[in-house]
Amino acid sequence: MSDDNTRNGVSRRDYLAAAGGAGATLGLAGCMGGGNGGGGGGNGGDDGTGEPIDTEPPEEDVTIQIAADSNFANAAEDIKQTLHEDGGLPDNISIEFLAGSFTTGDRRSQYQQILSAGQERPTVLMMDNGWTIPFIARGQLANLSEELPSSIVDQVQSEYLSNMVATAQDTEGDLYGIPLFADFPTIQYRKDLMREAGYTDEDFDTWATEPMTWSEFSTVVTDTLEATDTQDGFTWQGASYEGLACCDFIEFMGSHGGSYFGEFENYFGPVGDRPVTVDEENVINAVRMMRTFIHGQDDEHSLEGYDQISPQAVVQYTEEPSREPFTNGNVVAHRNWPYSININGAEDVFGEDLGVMPIPYAVSEEDSPYSSIGGTTSALGGWHLTLNPNANDSRKRAALQLFRALQEDEVRLRMFEIGGWTPPISDLINTERTRELELIGRYVDTLQVAGEAALPRPVTVVWPQESSQIASEVNASIRQEKGPEQAMTDLKESLESIESQA
Repeated sequence: MSDDNTRNGVSRRDYLAAAGGAGATLGLAGCMGGGNGGGGGGNGGDDGTGEPIDTEPPEEDVTIQIAADSNFANAAEDIKQTLHEDGGLPDNISIEFLAGSFTTGDRRSQYQQILSAGQERPTVLMMDNGWTIPFIARGQLANLSEELPSSIVDQVQSEYLSNMVATAQDTEGDLYGIPLFADFPTIQYRKDLMREAGYTDEDFDTWATEPMTWSEFSTVVTDTLEATDTQDGFTWQGASYEGLACCDFIEFMGSHGGSYFGEFENYFGPVGDRPVTVDEENVINAVRMMRTFIHGQDDEHSLEGYDQISPQAVVQYTEEPSREPFTNGNVVAHRNWPYSININGAEDVFGEDLGVMPIPYAVSEEDSPYSSIGGTTSALGGWHLTLNPNANDSRKRAALQLFRALQEDEVRLRMFEIGGWTPPISDLINTERTRELELIGRYVDTLQVAGEAALPRPVTVVWPQESSQIASEVNASIRQEKGPEQAMTDLKESLESIESQA
């Protein structure tokens, strides 16, 4: 892939570069201006006049609740230990992790209810970078630029990955979230099984940093299925939910040179004044390949050159249901986020027999109709910590100490080691220190490639509406309820309608 084939506007590489934060923020500002998110957030919500939080730790014992997911809750003791020992979090501040749904859309709905009702707790909410902006636009989050010390805000805005920071800012560049971790999906696979099919450690070393084509990947998985008695070849997340629209489909589509809105510069607006391009051949071919993976060449819309390697259950899979069969030894290869590398690479699972490779591709970036789209494509994931504006003063002071603890490099590295939560700080991702980390350190080079190829979802105030339509239409097609062309034509009409009403 070329880094300099941008014909106009902001490139994916520029967006991912640390120096590109201002440009990305301006793009987001342009799409938010005429959106549907300017009204209040019901009971409670930040009115733009947040008072600075007292920087001294509370003297009394304080417990702050953090709305998170089950992975954080399961690792709570290790996380709390590093926050106190490595981050200097005062002993009188206790952390309670609330394990919410692992499905991102469910968490979004839950937070909307909490904040609209003006509830004081949880104090801190872990928010998907793909839907933080609508909460900001509705005035439902604390303005951290006004309430936190400038030293914390300045460090986040100058040292953290700009692509993450941009998804936690308003149109004026004010910060509403502290990036917690970045996420770059990869393909995990069983080296031990592939050895039985004739593949070698030399192949595995090459695959770690040199993306293969989807056709090659299909062949490798098919070879392995034929050489072993493994039940399934390749699992991913095809259910009708946010993860399909934001992530799996962005990867399948982007790696075919397809796009929701044409050139990458259109991803962030202006809403209502950008082309909708989901009915183009490269996008349709991506859907055809997905169908072929599930239903094989007997499918009337199959794509030549690909085999049936995925179980029909993928049309119902989200992250955890798709991971479990792989972890249990029933699958050759699996697409997922870094958290699952820590699970599958454990010594009592696959250990060093777990291989990891970047997402394959069908159309190179040079051959894509759109600059900065094509080639290996990893959906840009990641989560922020945001502050409930309705929290009382004591808990806000405790939350400030939490945010301070998270500024320590050792805390970020320990979290990377504990749960595969990639530091949202470029200087910490690709270092000798990260390579020394137990387990996850083996895969840093692959994660680096995935990070460089990350493609964000088109984060705008209308994205929640659009993602629902995308997931529904793509899922309908891979279920064989609609042909790819019809599904993408219908999707184009839905997206154009949403755009025109924004």
